[in-house]
Order: sequence, then structure tokens, then C-alpha cells
Amino acid sequence: MLIDELFNCVEKNGHVCVGLDTCAEYVPVLERQKAGNDADAVLAFNKALIDATYDVCACYKLQIAYYEEMGLSGLHAYSDTLKYIRTKNCLAIADIKRGDIADTAVRYAKGHFSGDFEADFVTLSPYMGMDSVEPWLNEAHASGKGAFVLMRTSNRGMRDFQYLNVNDCSKKVYNMVGDNMAYLAAQNCGKSGYGMFGVVVGCTERDEAAEIRKNYPNLFFLIPGYGAQGGGAHDAVLLLRNGNGGVVNASRSIITAWRNADGAKEADLNFASTEARRAVIKMRDEIKEVL
Repeated sequence: MLIDELFNCVEKNGHVCVGLDTCAEYVPVLERQKAGNDADAVLAFNKALIDATYDVCACYKLQIAYYEEMGLSGLHAYSDTLKYIRTKNCLAIADIKRGDIADTAVRYAKGHFSGDFEADFVTLSPYMGMDSVEPWLNEAHASGKGAFVLMRTSNRGMRDFQYLNVNDCSKKVYNMVGDNMAYLAAQNCGKSGYGMFGVVVGCTERDEAAEIRKNYPNLFFLIPGYGAQGGGAHDAVLLLRNGNGGVVNASRSIITAWRNADGAKEADLNFASTEARRAVIKMRDEIKEVL
């Protein structure tokens, strides 16, 4: 089960999930000028970042919107990045946030668990109901893949819906998502004790973190909000369990770290990827120190 592989990657390389949410503007100017087009520049940048970080991170996450923006050439870059990650024997999360039902969900699942866009995990939105998640579960059983379902996110608007009380009781909408996913996880646990489907829980609300972790011990967490969104190591570790049970995502603070370094104006791929590696190691060590 891939969730066990992810657990082992955390044990070996630390908790950092490198977010390859890569737009052309993040690529050093000199390298962007050399490339034939923006998609080629992004792909070359991604490969350099992967080469520099694959041994110090747990996994990678690709937000597909950054690639869709560039059209067909961007989707080729997305596909080629996923394939390149596999050559390093690393795991990839496709941040696609799909949330449809029935046969549409099945088609999405087949499209992202196999073929040109094959990833190891995907992100899903459950707000059409559990019948938007179940088709993915069936395909995951067949392919050995996994998913992270949006539970309590890290964006400003999360309180618009996720925090609404359910039936005038103390539970909130995000608790109902967690309860349903915990039930599924109990039916599909790996050797690590975590279900093949985890949840997305942002690290920007420290006051609730310990309770969420306590309430959902069998759910592996994808933890956004670190770095550019304001979360830090002290926030993230509250969502871990016995030093594992989650990966902590950071994107801009890693892939644009080169912009804040001396010599940024003359930056090439080697310079930029070296700075990214430093950022990953710094983040990894900050989390370990707090643990």
C-alpha cells in the first residue's frame, strides 16, 4: 500500500513535501530565455529541483492549474514531471481537487491513477458527498494508489463552510468529513496503521491541531500552510503522530528561494536548485528540532 511507502519516506527523509506549483515566472530569467517556451522552461526547472531535493524530501506535490494555464505544452510538462519523479523512485501527489460523482469520477480516477497523468496520490473535494469519493476508492484498490480528501484547509475562506455547525451540535462540517474518512481508513489500513486515503489539514490554526490529531489517529495528513501562508514548524508538528503521520507541504518558499539569495540576478538552474535544496533541508531540520 502506497501510504506505507509514504510513511517510510517520512521516516527516511523527513516530512517535507515539495510543492512543484511551478509557473514560468518562478524560473530564473536566464534559463527562461534559453528555453523554447514557458513549458520547456518549467520542465527543465522542475527536473533540476527534483535532482537537488529527492533525497531530502518525503514526496512532491504538483498543482495541475499551473500546468493547465500553459495549455497542451503545459500538460506535457506536467506529465513529464510526474514521469521524472518516478525515475527517482519518489512519490507524487497530483493536486487536482476533483469532486464529481459516478462515472465522471471513475474517468477522472482512471486518468490520474494511470496513463499520461499517473500519480501516486490525488487530492479530492468531498463536498458533493461520499459518492464523489467512493469511485476513487474502488480505482485505488485496483491500482494500489491513494488520495487526500479536503477536510480542514488553510485558506482564509475555510470558515465559510467547513466551520458550520452540524445539526446544532458541537461538530462542524470538517469533523463530518474526518469521521467519514476515518471510517474508510479503518477498513483499508496499511502496515503503518494509516488508511490508504488521508485528509488535507492546514497548519494555520494551531488551537485546533492537537484535538484534530487526537480524533483521527488512523488518518495520514497532507499539511499545507507552511511558509508563505504563515504556518511554521511549531504549528505543523501538532498535526503529526509519534513523529510521523503527515507530510508538510511548501511550494513558493522552496522553489523561489533563489530569489532571496545573493547572486539571484545571474541565477541559473544549478544556482536555483541549490537554494531549493537548502530551503528543504532548513524546513526539514526545523520540524525535526521541534519534534
